[in-house]
Amino acid sequence: MTAYVVRGARVVGGEPTDLLIRDGVVEAVGPDADVAGATRVDADGLVALPGLVDLHTHLREPGREDAETVESGSRAAALGGYTAVCAMANTDPVADTAGVVEQVYRLGQAAGLVDVQPIGAVTVGLAGERMAELGAMADSAARVRIFSDDGHCVADPRMMRRALEYVKAFDGVVAQHAEEPRLTVGAQMHEGEWSARLGLTGWPAVAEEAIIARDALLAGHVGARLHICHVSTAGSVEILRWAKSKGFRVTAEVTPHHLLLTDELAAGYDPVFKVNPPLRTDEDVAALRAALAEGVIDVVATDHAPHTTEDKECEWPYARPGMLGLQTALPVVLDTMLEPGLLDWDTVAERMSRRPARIAGLTDHGHDPAPGAPANLTLVDPAARITVDPADLASPSRNTPYAGRTLPGRIVATFLRGEATVLDGKAQK
Repeated sequence: MTAYVVRGARVVGGEPTDLLIRDGVVEAVGPDADVAGATRVDADGLVALPGLVDLHTHLREPGREDAETVESGSRAAALGGYTAVCAMANTDPVADTAGVVEQVYRLGQAAGLVDVQPIGAVTVGLAGERMAELGAMADSAARVRIFSDDGHCVADPRMMRRALEYVKAFDGVVAQHAEEPRLTVGAQMHEGEWSARLGLTGWPAVAEEAIIARDALLAGHVGARLHICHVSTAGSVEILRWAKSKGFRVTAEVTPHHLLLTDELAAGYDPVFKVNPPLRTDEDVAALRAALAEGVIDVVATDHAPHTTEDKECEWPYARPGMLGLQTALPVVLDTMLEPGLLDWDTVAERMSRRPARIAGLTDHGHDPAPGAPANLTLVDPAARITVDPADLASPSRNTPYAGRTLPGRIVATFLRGEATVLDGKAQK
């Protein structure tokens, strides 16, 4: 195993120091962090963060390898500074059995670029009718702890209650795609001024908020852990604040695109901006940023959703919803949260690494670089600016909403258990 000496890194934005990485851990920090024969990494001006952890990634394998594979998604994640990602269950076949989650888990191990932690489906086939094999997935080699029908809401309150009760046995989490389906039939974008102007069926904010309120009450009643995926409205923030004030075990995520982009972008009918939940208003974006700064929203999660050209570059009503996000997540957070002063580097580490690692139960991740800590970390150049070019992204899909946009921050290096998966901005596998 290669030893590395990282020279002059600012650990979580602190004073410059040196790091010795050897045998999978950060062996030493400070002026004595050296060993003969180690590979030197010049980190002057760079910030060292704990490796990023994503609670919400779509890797598409098995079933849609034309859009993404576990290997290509893992490479995109590493290039984005991630050392662990949680892979959503809406594959084909659906990850609703021990066999499928173990397949995804082993594909991640074989790629060796990030730790891939499968998320199991709540219901068989994501159909919302019969509970999936939650216990078998939890006991499998993949050790699944998060369950979600993401892409579909667990709309039946009895099913949701049963799932919450079941996962309590092993301190699992149900991650809900909050969308009351009877309120979003035919929905194409956020319901508001722009949907009216464009003649597109609206997706009302209340469809999200009603499910969050219901499930927070269920989680409080059962005493179980609930996680809300991709929060997108100001009203949802207020419900989450209330639920947390009651002591309910509720956590929530926001995506980078919901921190930056608004529904006005639909004006050109470019389906790259079609996503579920949809882009919302300026007022919603401001509320989400404030909630992330406050901690009402716990984490940033990418909802990385690759789609082929055929599925995305077509008329708006027929385009699949979703955006790429792994390689641009940290730059968007730096642009929307750090540079305006809403977060500092320590809170960026909390929202993008420590807290998501704790929610997912990934005990080897989310540790600041310190003596004895697992060497899962990323080095970021905060002074650099990147201009997003879809052709430069690792995913075979190209559906990034940031094409041509200049964003702050460049991932220089990523280390997984002491091995460099990215050096000088280039994947090592």
